Amino acid sequence: MARYAVFASGNGGNFEALVEGLRGRHDCALLVYDRHAAFAAERSRRLGVPARYIRYAERPRELAESEIEGELLRLRIDAIALAGFMRLLSPAFVALHAGRILNVHPSLLPAWPGFHSIARAFQAGERRFGVTVHLVDEGVDTGPVLAQEAFVVDGSATLEEIEKRVHEIEHRIYPREASLFLDSLEASRRTA
Repeated sequence: MARYAVFASGNGGNFEALVEGLRGRHDCALLVYDRHAAFAAERSRRLGVPARYIRYAERPRELAESEIEGELLRLRIDAIALAGFMRLLSPAFVALHAGRILNVHPSLLPAWPGFHSIARAFQAGERRFGVTVHLVDEGVDTGPVLAQEAFVVDGSATLEEIEKRVHEIEHRIYPREASLFLDSLEASRRTA
């Protein structure tokens, strides 16, 4: 059973989907959150997952990441799943965990990387939306793609309807892809 940590900044819907979807197969040993008001922290209490608030404001990112690294080492974390974590990890942190950080993104990368992807695509008149699960590298949503799922809307779809459908897809494919990824990490560890 692989041990993973989830990093989140907000509501925590993808965090909960991961915990529920991977329960019994892999162990979510930690939630890292960076905003006091993050509802993900409340979800962690309900789900029985230890949580740690890490302050980023008014200090170098490397100090926050040093605190995170201490927790990851203490808990023997095998992999990290980003779930709405609205921070860009430093190149040094990503290099330290190369090939072991996953992310879910609400667009069909490489289209619409970064923040507010759904809203930006909607405002631009996009009709094709979707979700990407990818490995994290030093760029913004540029890592190798593991899976994508797309859908097409007509001109009558509202932003809220599109967002709802994107989140439904995220909650379904992110746990599936995370499970496959963690299974492969475990298999390679056993053969090493």
